[in-house]
Amino acid sequence: MNDDNSPQRDAQDAGDRLLASHLSEDPFAAAFKATRMPMLITDPRQPDNPIIFCNHAFSTLTGYSIDELIGRNCRLLQGPDTEAGAIATLREAVLAEHDVALDILNYRKDGSTFWNALFVSPVRDVNGEVIYFFASQLDFTNIKSKEVQLAQARLSAEEEVARRTRDLSDALQAKTMLVHEVDHRVKNNLLTIASIVKLQARMSEDDLVKRTLFSVLNRVEALSTVQRKLFKNSDLGRFDVADFAKDLIEDLVGALKRDDIRVTTDLSPVLVPSVKASALALIVNELVLDAVRRGLSDGGGEIHLQVKRTNGHFVIRVTDTTKPVPVNPEDESFGKLMLETCAKQLSAKLERNVDGYRTDVLVTMLVEEERGVGV
Repeated sequence: MNDDNSPQRDAQDAGDRLLASHLSEDPFAAAFKATRMPMLITDPRQPDNPIIFCNHAFSTLTGYSIDELIGRNCRLLQGPDTEAGAIATLREAVLAEHDVALDILNYRKDGSTFWNALFVSPVRDVNGEVIYFFASQLDFTNIKSKEVQLAQARLSAEEEVARRTRDLSDALQAKTMLVHEVDHRVKNNLLTIASIVKLQARMSEDDLVKRTLFSVLNRVEALSTVQRKLFKNSDLGRFDVADFAKDLIEDLVGALKRDDIRVTTDLSPVLVPSVKASALALIVNELVLDAVRRGLSDGGGEIHLQVKRTNGHFVIRVTDTTKPVPVNPEDESFGKLMLETCAKQLSAKLERNVDGYRTDVLVTMLVEEERGVGV
């Protein structure tokens, strides 16, 4: 060898000395040479910490011959895409003389890349001085490729989910706008109808016609209140019966302008499918209107409204205490028919109890927890 090969010759000599220190039958030397795990040893006491020994598995992994590897620093395996952070971590560990384990992208002699699970450990003599660095490698390129494929698949799936979520959000927003627009138009139409009926009732001189028109007006205004609630509600699929009942009883009793009517309530939020809102609204309206018609509008009294869930049921209860007055048979018959028709539509059970001046009407329906009221 000439002087240009002096570093390689020094590294080779160090390797020869290392082997000479072990008997030929030494199991360490035999295992090091024969193992299929790529391994190498470097000498930090020589300039640039060169490789002084490596096994055939390391030569096979990197594509370099053993002669090409001896005397070279391990950085010959680094390339353009080797992460700078991994290089810095490895360099710092060697300078600090401590173990390090890391994943690093390395290059073979032919320029192809492989992912290297690298473990480097210092070897100390009896005085604690580092005399060698021992390194083992594991090619996990296949695993890394699968990880990349999984990451790409996950990213693609996340992008698809995000796209579909946007599509669903846009569709829901469009649906919301459409439903609100329909509710708005229905509400306006009901208000227009109510105005026409009210005007006709005021102009009529026939008491029967006037009474009939105001009866119609009352139901139209109840439905109008429902549409107003639905229009303002952010949850298109649900209707709060308790919230509606509170407004309705305040409006009906307030319109009478009677100080001798005392209203009490026991209301808990009960959300029902919006498609059932009109029927439930008419039930509440008929119950309150019946109490008003039977005496509250003439002699005052007490009226108690309850809307709540109890024992797996949805309950609407109206209890009034008032001195009865004669009721127009047609009004009473029509109100009863309205109540029974709506109850039948909702598969609800009606119970009516009269005890002197006290009348109690109970409407009961089964509740389905996941969808609201089972009607």
